[in-house]
Amino acid sequence: MDRLTSLKAFGRVVECGGFSAAARRLNMSVTMVSNHVQALEDSLGVRLLNRTTRKVSLTEVGKAYYERSTRILADLDEADRLAGALQA
Repeated sequence: MDRLTSLKAFGRVVECGGFSAAARRLNMSVTMVSNHVQALEDSLGVRLLNRTTRKVSLTEVGKAYYERSTRILADLDEADRLAGALQA
């Protein structure tokens, strides 16, 4: 799976508080969002989210990973904007 998409999916799950809401925001199926988060966890070898039938919460590792990954995604967005501005 694409790591960047997996990072975005993970971030949306955290921000939205669940897989269904994240899937709606990302225009993906719930299964696809879940697969992206699971692939990310598998590649890291850690659990990022605690899941219950009613609630999703960050693990301690997940909290640190979320904070760092949001900065990375923001930096990437800024780089894209800068490149676009320089091209124009």
